[in-house]
Amino acid sequence: MDVPVPTPGEGQVLIKVRATSICGTDLHIYQWNEWANNRLGPLLPQIMGHEVAGEVVELGPGVKHLKVGDFISAETHVPCGHCYECLTGNMHICLNMKIFGVDMDGVFAEYAVVPEVDAWVNPPDLPPAWASIQEPLGNATDTVLAEDIAGKTALITGAGPLGLLTVGVARACGATKIFVSEPVEFRRKKALEMGADVVIDPTKEDVVEVVKEGTGGLGVDVFLELSGNESAIHQGFAALVPGGRASLLGLPDRPITVDLNAEIIFKAIRVYGITGRRMFSTWFKVSHLLSSGRLDPSPAITHEFKLEDFQKGFELMERGETGKVILYP
Repeated sequence: MDVPVPTPGEGQVLIKVRATSICGTDLHIYQWNEWANNRLGPLLPQIMGHEVAGEVVELGPGVKHLKVGDFISAETHVPCGHCYECLTGNMHICLNMKIFGVDMDGVFAEYAVVPEVDAWVNPPDLPPAWASIQEPLGNATDTVLAEDIAGKTALITGAGPLGLLTVGVARACGATKIFVSEPVEFRRKKALEMGADVVIDPTKEDVVEVVKEGTGGLGVDVFLELSGNESAIHQGFAALVPGGRASLLGLPDRPITVDLNAEIIFKAIRVYGITGRRMFSTWFKVSHLLSSGRLDPSPAITHEFKLEDFQKGFELMERGETGKVILYP
């Protein structure tokens, strides 16, 4: 539908969108599952989308640190700035959090409003597609770097768009042997392009057995979970060496059962729940990975469409035949 170009309010900027990418959350909204109906139902109509890169074209009142012409990306989480978490350095888990494209209009449009607090200024020569995926790349970076990974072996379960980026970050940050478990052949091939050493089809192979054989019987030092699949979560804990570390980013679609004694406590496993990105320490890490050339996310960007052809991207995502999908207004 056609809507008026929005007007930036206090502390906001108007951007002309140069590139935007589809997130798994957007897919849930497109499919209109139970979560989407409960979260967005009362707010419709609403513009979707939250992963973006664009040029600042207008400043709202009170904007202090941005100027017209800045090429920015946007943090998805809009923090209140005054709750306990915000005041203790944890804006990414603000107690009064608002989300682009969920609690307010998003960026699947020609123009969008972005709060100054969420703006990240990019180098002008950063490819718009790369700039638009820095938000999910931040998720992957926090998953990998919850602890040091240099010189360590890792198992990544799930090689969807975020899983592929996680492979690249793990490789760039010094993981020595990367195993990837993924049932879709297209994504297994992409995982190899992003730097995986061993790819496993969990529908045909025993993930734990393959990992143990490839690590001298020990198991991996690090387990990075991106699938949200209950079986994959159990396999990851089983493949993890005692004293190892697990970072969980994938979201199960229902509550799952974990044997805390056998899978975590008696193995002395350290488990991290990963949500969003730290504002803005993670963004600096992502920026440095890209600008240094240590990380090339190109293999993870598998499809590019005009924004009006968004349906093609969503249909491919539903079939599991994509990495990151980029849309251009």
